[in-house]
Amino acid sequence: MVYYFTSAVVSPPYCIYMGLDKHENEELIKYGFPEDIWFHVDKLSSAHVYLRLPKNQTIDDIPAAVLEDCAQLVKANSIQGNKMNNINVVYTPWANLKKTGEMDVGQIGFHKGKEVKSVKVDKRKNEIVNRLNKTKEEKSPDLRAEREQRDQEERKENRQRLQQQRELEKLEVARRKEEAELR
Repeated sequence: MVYYFTSAVVSPPYCIYMGLDKHENEELIKYGFPEDIWFHVDKLSSAHVYLRLPKNQTIDDIPAAVLEDCAQLVKANSIQGNKMNNINVVYTPWANLKKTGEMDVGQIGFHKGKEVKSVKVDKRKNEIVNRLNKTKEEKSPDLRAEREQRDQEERKENRQRLQQQRELEKLEVARRKEEAELR
């Protein structure tokens, strides 16, 4: 079971999602999308929240309001963090998550520490959490199939891009040959 939320503080809205429990989080870690951003309360137990970025957008392009939505959602879904003020929420691209066999369920590491960013959350803002909870949907997606479909679409786009590049190269060769004959 995965919870989906819609952050409509900007247009177009962003999709935020979160696993029901640590076992669902394992699936999300395994079959996440490269354009996903992972959020977690630093040094405390909390939900793993993911933000799905639109294509060609990076972690640095996340609007501040969407970043705050994700941070508030993580804080609200942390037993200890929810009761505390002035906590840090860490976030990083999905591709930077590192999971090894000896790690416990729900435990995660990072490939590159420099890619991990942090945002401070002073206190819980109920209006943000309530707004997001109103958009909450429970789904049981086939995460593996979604990932395979996404990868297939990306391969198709890459093939089309490569084909266009080859056609442009053929036209360039023909143009150069024509110029050489004119000389």
